[in-house]
Amino acid sequence: METGRPVVAVDAHLENVVYWLRQRGYQVVPLEDRVPLGVDAVVVSGADDNLMGMQDVETRAPVIRAEGMTPDEIAEALARRLQ
Repeated sequence: METGRPVVAVDAHLENVVYWLRQRGYQVVPLEDRVPLGVDAVVVSGADDNLMGMQDVETRAPVIRAEGMTPDEIAEALARRLQ
């Protein structure tokens, strides 16, 4: 993973968020079965938390539940949590 840019793991269902965060300088990696090591934050869709088992995510990184949020609101939440 690159250094200097915050690394965010994003649920595959959030393609528009991936683009939005990359445009704002975040390095985005896919969130699959488990949280990748070394991420600064995690963004889950919220709509399928139970299906994917995301409610059991074990990470010290902040987890943003994107349900009902715009990409801009998600970026703002990340900025606040990563300060």
